[in-house]
Amino acid sequence: MHLLLRTLLMLFTSARRSALTIWDSSSLPLRVLPTDIDIAMHVNNGMYFSLMDLGRFDLMVRSGVWKTMRRRGWSPVAAGETIAFRKSLQLWQQYTIETKIIGLDAKAIYFEQRMVSDGEIYARAYIATRLVNKGRPVSQEEILREFGQPPADLVLPEWIHEWRETNALPGSRTPAPHVWDSLTRERKS
Repeated sequence: MHLLLRTLLMLFTSARRSALTIWDSSSLPLRVLPTDIDIAMHVNNGMYFSLMDLGRFDLMVRSGVWKTMRRRGWSPVAAGETIAFRKSLQLWQQYTIETKIIGLDAKAIYFEQRMVSDGEIYARAYIATRLVNKGRPVSQEEILREFGQPPADLVLPEWIHEWRETNALPGSRTPAPHVWDSLTRERKS
């Protein structure tokens, strides 16, 4: 909710920026606002993922995919995320969110996103997203029909499969009881 107004403003302004294809990379210029920081006066670690949502929306809007998704009733959901930090973004600092799709498989669309300031990467994240319609996943065939075929050189990095497998939780229809001991034993086996 804290980024709702900022997201609506970004959706409006991104529609007026230069057009892209969904397979291009987008660069969204921003500034660190007081609502982005924590007591240490830098962007809060949890805020990075929320801000990166803006970068993905920018790419979707500028490529026209957002309109298609809304028309079809598709909603994007994050299925997995990982992030690494290098430097802290400080209050009022200008930066860009660089966003691109690095590949897709039968279950997800994978993005790489970077927070960049003065040509330096401050943080980098990988996000696995899914498109859902009425709570059910949208098939890769449907997605590619609407998005178009990816470039021939777009090959999902092999390590992404291992990352998804080792970090995945059971599906929502499979029990996933909270018991620390069983999780610890599973990882050791």
